[in-house]
Amino acid sequence: MSTPDSPSTARMLGVLGVPSSAAAHAPGLERGPAALREAGLLPALRAAGRDAVDHGDTSSARWRHDSPARTCPHDVERVAGVLGEARAALSALLAAGHAPLVLGGECTVTIALMAALADAGKDVALLYVDGGQDLQLPEDHPDEPIADSMGVAHLLDLPGAHDALAGIGPRRPLLVADRLCFVGYADDEEDVHGLVPSTRIPAAVVAADPAAAGLEALRVADRARDGFVVHLDVDVLDVFALPLADVPQYGRGLTLTQLRELLAVLLRAPGCLGLVLAEANPDRDDAAGTHMRALVDLVASALAPA
Repeated sequence: MSTPDSPSTARMLGVLGVPSSAAAHAPGLERGPAALREAGLLPALRAAGRDAVDHGDTSSARWRHDSPARTCPHDVERVAGVLGEARAALSALLAAGHAPLVLGGECTVTIALMAALADAGKDVALLYVDGGQDLQLPEDHPDEPIADSMGVAHLLDLPGAHDALAGIGPRRPLLVADRLCFVGYADDEEDVHGLVPSTRIPAAVVAADPAAAGLEALRVADRARDGFVVHLDVDVLDVFALPLADVPQYGRGLTLTQLRELLAVLLRAPGCLGLVLAEANPDRDDAAGTHMRALVDLVASALAPA
């Protein structure tokens, strides 16, 4: 994998907001991209030595109630519309030669980035830094039909995946299991059907040695021809370390220092094509925006040139 294709070099970052809570449990996440900008994301990146261009936002999509049992996942056509618009915007960003820094919104936005990379003919791996695995399938959880917990299942096009989500992109599946690594999850194993032979590095292993965990994840990334992207859900952090996650981890997640060390390995590696930052809910911040600023500092430091 060539160094010029990595955000660890001087390559220009392209920042795109996808302000959507359409796939979430409730409103709030649609305000995440604006809150990150208000917390000084762009100046922080430049102060850290990274040039960045702000590509603005896709259309805002606030969570809404959908008729019970009408669709599963909940409001799936609208979620697919959000991802389709994001895919087109990301394709333009990639065509400009920028390394994507995607601001969610909820976790499903990673589907849009993987689709845009596939549109560009890229064979990429996905390092999924998240408190969960997002492998739920519609038929497995009809009582909680939230697409936010189903993103990876649809990237892999697992049996029972909804066509509106699994069909986003030029091929199905958008991702194969040997190019996927789960990093930092503390929830229960979600591969209840034994369909996903991917590498798994749980939170306890990351906490013991974040740098070594990062290097293990990069061995998965090496399987892809064109590099890898990192998905970061802030719920990988213990809520007592940073209380921003839409679905918090209490006493089980990583500390800020552990996540910083992990991201430094991943985001500065040759072949890293971009980052998705998801699930930071401004409603959980204090009035002064203290925690959003801490998240901005974390991301900017991890994206700084080595």
